[in-house]
Parts: sequence; structure tokens; C-alpha cells
Amino acid sequence: MIRWWISALQLAELFVSSLAHFAFGIYIFSTAVAGDLSQVLSDWFWIFKPNLDVGLKGDDSKRARSVDDLPPIVLVHGIFGFGKGRLGGLSYFAGAETKDDRVLVPDLGSLTSIYDRARELFYYLKGGQVDYGEEHSKACGHSQFGRTYEKGNYPEWDENHPIHFVGHSAGAQVVRVLQQMLADKAFKGCENTSENWVLSITSLSGAFNGTTRTYLDGMLPEDGRSLTPISLLQLCRVGVIIYDWFDIPWLKAYYNFGFDHFNMSRKKVGICGLVNGLLRNNGPFASGDWILPDITITGSIRLNSSIRTFPHTYYFSYATKCTRKIMGTTVPSGILGIHPLLFIRILQMSQWRHPPDVAPPYKGYRDEDWWDNDGALNTISMTHPRFPVEHPSCYVVEDSECQPMQPGIWYYKIVEGDHVLFILNRDRAGVQFDLIYDSIFELCRKHAFRTPTLPNQVNH
Repeated sequence: MIRWWISALQLAELFVSSLAHFAFGIYIFSTAVAGDLSQVLSDWFWIFKPNLDVGLKGDDSKRARSVDDLPPIVLVHGIFGFGKGRLGGLSYFAGAETKDDRVLVPDLGSLTSIYDRARELFYYLKGGQVDYGEEHSKACGHSQFGRTYEKGNYPEWDENHPIHFVGHSAGAQVVRVLQQMLADKAFKGCENTSENWVLSITSLSGAFNGTTRTYLDGMLPEDGRSLTPISLLQLCRVGVIIYDWFDIPWLKAYYNFGFDHFNMSRKKVGICGLVNGLLRNNGPFASGDWILPDITITGSIRLNSSIRTFPHTYYFSYATKCTRKIMGTTVPSGILGIHPLLFIRILQMSQWRHPPDVAPPYKGYRDEDWWDNDGALNTISMTHPRFPVEHPSCYVVEDSECQPMQPGIWYYKIVEGDHVLFILNRDRAGVQFDLIYDSIFELCRKHAFRTPTLPNQVNH
């Protein structure tokens, strides 16, 4: 009888969680559509207004020259995210890109693997046709080549023209994998790459060490890639396959999960392809070449085992937390300041217990280390790379205590906030939004730079 009650509660939780996520997705989509309609009306209105830009061309050209001298800051979105050009005029980073004169916001696969997204990011910047690599493509069952960028967004990118990267959530891990690929000279036809093409990496709620959320949503801890039969991730998998199979051009132009290189469209595979995809006979969910296996604890340990922290790159991290301890028990830090979508998730993660019949993901694992969280990621995961080997780090309370900052060290702060506080909706974060992003861009522009003679020193 007790098992029946537990099953009923689990199904009820799945129904509520699925409904909440679907409603949130519809809200984001409708917000984007409303914003686009508003922009069309505004543009139509201004057609009948006199041109106010006459005489300003000289100033614009001077500004363009000065902007070209700045190394770009590249904002890399996280899971279910999107870049410039998707969802109309909606900004994943809630308009933070307007805070600096030279910011790029690439659109990468929202559910594709860390590896695939890192490859896409390289070609977005450098130009050319995305090459996922012959060996990887064959192993994962997708096309070797993807989207073509006729002209890269920063084709001059090299060691003398390095880039600042800012990654939110899984986007931070994407940048780390890309830097390792650069160090390994992993891009065919561009063998002169090095880790020094990356000037700095800033993480905002970065998914460095995985999250227990993946297990709560349906990923099995036994292998970190299989799904439980009835779970939120199973519903997500089915929905994505159907979305990509219908392949409605205008809809996919508006939002794309990024699996085009798996050729799941009805135009190519027909009804048999849909059935095979749903049965996990092929596609990203069969091969494990999608984002969720990469952000399990075991998946992140696998990735981290081959990623270094490099001595001439600056590393900054902002970890978020929405929990506190009351009489030794970890609970959500409040109700009003937490997004409704995340409150129950924060509570679930704060009570996480690793299955006793499954081997722990690493030696010395303790459940309580993973209880502090922001509703999507555990705070221990966001500070800096820790597993399987802990990378050099420095906990920052006051900036003045860490001056001058040195490359090769992860400087991290812990910020009170949930996982979506600093994206999508600028008004939610209020003044804190400006404080965070002003700090991030200041670090990029003032602290993180490289000189040929004194690479380990910072000038002021």
C-alpha cells in the first residue's frame, strides 16, 4: 500500500513539474513573439518620422574603429538556451550584451552535447563549415559536417587576438572544452591553435562538476546516461524527437534544439525514422551525444579528466545558492526571491540521497556536500573544477584581498540567487543584475589581459 502511495506521489510530482516546465516554455515563446510584434509596430511608426541620424556618420566611424581594437566578449548560453537571432529579439542574457561595445552572443545547440557545442562555437567565431570530427561523428551516428559560417564572427582570432568568454550554466563547460581543443590542435585545417587563444573564462552558475538534478529528473546514477521509463527527461526526449521530426521551417528558425546533424527530419527518415528515434534505436538519445549525460556527476568527471586549467588564462566564477541551514537541515532560503519553477526543485535537491546500492561517483563523496543549490545546479559544482582533481582556486570575499589577480587560478564568489536570476528577465534581479554583469565586464576589460613580457602580472 505504501508503494502505491509513493508511486502516486511521484506521478503527481511529474505531472506538476511537466506542466510547470511546459507553461514556462510557452511563456518564454509568447514573450518573444510579443516583443517581435512590438518591434514591427515600432519600426512601422518610425518610418514616418524624420531621420535623426543625419550628420552622425563621422562619430559612428570613430566609434567603430575604437570598438575594433577591443577583444570580443563572447556570451555562451546554457541548456535550453539560445543566442542572437533565435526567439526574435528576446535576449537569453536579458540584455547584458548591451553593457559593452563588443559582445558576441552565439546560438549553439540548446540540447546538444558539450563536445558538439564546443565545435560549433569554434566555427561560429573562426568561420567555415562546422566539422564535428570523423571519429566522433561515426561513433555517435550523426553527420560529420554541420552549419556553414561563410564569414566568421571573429575570423582574426588567434594567439595575438584572443577572446574573453563568459558562460552561463553548461555554457561555462563548453568554453573549457573548447580551450582544451585549442590546446590539442583538434581542428583540422587550423593546426596553429593554442590555449592562449582564450584570454579569460568567466563562469556564471557554471556546470563544472555535474548536478544531482539530472538524477532527480530521470537520469540513472548507475551509468549517468540511461533514463528511467517514466520521468521528466523521458517526456523531454519524446517532445524533442517529435519537434525535430516534423521539421517545421519557420518554427525551427525561431527555436532549434540543435540536432540537425542527426538528420531526424520526416523529410529524410519518414515514419520509420520517427519510430526508431522514439524506441532509442538511433539519434542523440541512443548514442548519449546530448547535454544531460555530460552534466551528470559521472559525466562531468569524465570530461574534467581531460580538461586543464591553463597558466596564462584568467578564470573567474560566480556560483549561485538559494539554500540555508536551519537546525542542521538544508532548506530553500525563502519563497519570494525564488522563481516558482525552481522552488520545489531546490527543496528536492537539498534532500538528495545517492542510492545506497550504487557506487558513489568519486572517493570521499558525501550527500551533504551537494545539498546547497540554486534549483538547477549544486553550489559545490559551480565554484571551480573539483573532480576528479581539484584545480587551483581562491574564494573571494573582498576583491581587494585578491589583488593582483593571477592567471591559472579560479577566483570564485558565492552569490545569493537562483539559476535563472541573471538571465531572461532583467527586472527579477534588479540592482543585482547590474552589479554582477558590471563586475564581469570590468574583470574582462581591466584585469584579464596578457602581455608578452610579464604574463603572470596584472597592471593597474
